[in-house]
Amino acid sequence: MIEAKTRAWWRATLALCLGSFLVFINLYAPQPLLPGLKETYDVSTLGVSLLMSVSTLSLAMALLVFGPLSDAIGREGIMRITLLMAGGCSIALAFAPTFESLLLLRLLQGFVLGGLPAVAIAWMGDEFDKPALLSAVGLYIGANSLGGISGRIVGGAAAEVGGPTAAFLSVGLITLIGCVVFWRLLPNSRAFAPQRFELRKAVGDLLGHIRSPVLLAAYCLGGINFLIFINQYSYITFRLAAAPYQLAASGLGLIFLTYLGGTFGSMISGRLAGRFSPAACMMMGVLILMLGTAITLFDSLVLIIVGLSVNAFGFFLAHSLASSWVGRYAQGARGSASALYLVFYYVGASLGGFWLEPFWQWAGWSGVSVGSWLLLSMTLMIAFGLWRFERRQAVS
Repeated sequence: MIEAKTRAWWRATLALCLGSFLVFINLYAPQPLLPGLKETYDVSTLGVSLLMSVSTLSLAMALLVFGPLSDAIGREGIMRITLLMAGGCSIALAFAPTFESLLLLRLLQGFVLGGLPAVAIAWMGDEFDKPALLSAVGLYIGANSLGGISGRIVGGAAAEVGGPTAAFLSVGLITLIGCVVFWRLLPNSRAFAPQRFELRKAVGDLLGHIRSPVLLAAYCLGGINFLIFINQYSYITFRLAAAPYQLAASGLGLIFLTYLGGTFGSMISGRLAGRFSPAACMMMGVLILMLGTAITLFDSLVLIIVGLSVNAFGFFLAHSLASSWVGRYAQGARGSASALYLVFYYVGASLGGFWLEPFWQWAGWSGVSVGSWLLLSMTLMIAFGLWRFERRQAVS
């Protein structure tokens, strides 16, 4: 097993962080373009948000394929090939002639983007010892946030110069170059033991994970938190594109620098969990996310940015620990267990627009905040339940 902070650990972690960065730069590049695309194609806020929803939904469905498949055929090939295909999809998006073709390509891109997230943490679980796994997961999820930031900044800045075509081309070329580095850095697995793929067994593994209250709670916590967090960013772009802010696409892209709060939150998650407990830190993360949402209610752009940064810190703190919780408590079939966590995670993201849209129509951003607090109250109770489980485990 690879130990933490060794040369092999750094190389493997760097490769997976790069892969994570490339996935999320592709997934989130269209988000600062939504207000402009809404006007260009004359669609509703919910309609243009489908560009994000269809990709996250198809990514979630892909996880059900790639997770169990990786338990049978290995993980490196899936990660390498799907990353390459994702870059090709971004280039194809640059030349999509209609809104319908954009949606179709985003649906396909979401599916291939599911390859790496479905298996990366399972790969770590196979190859790293437990301390190395906890440290690597925090860095890997930090790279998620960096990819999300970069996708929005690159997308917004390129769109200012050459419209959506330039945005998608830029992201596609970055991905193809990154793929070359990823292929060279990622070491071949040494500890992976293939399992013969059987549909009945794969379904049984998934059902077994869902029947585990300890895993199901982490799945719901991650999915509901992400439903709120990511869709808040979509609605904040509509708020900031309108008067009195009237930010252009490049300015909206810079708003996503607030994700750096999430990068910091994920990187210190392992240290905080060691000092307190993973479940206690999940509760802390949800409370911080609720606080950040409250701060965004102020009209000051500076305070909105502060609130979004606080949100990102709280969300990624809880997310890092929930995902590593799955790796810790899954009883076999780690690939499908990790994939199922991400299924809940991305299904949540794809449904968030449907949940928050009525609140947006009712009261604008204040309504979005109310809708957010309602669901975050549920995840706070879930995290409290996991904390009680930890306490019982410590006593027994």
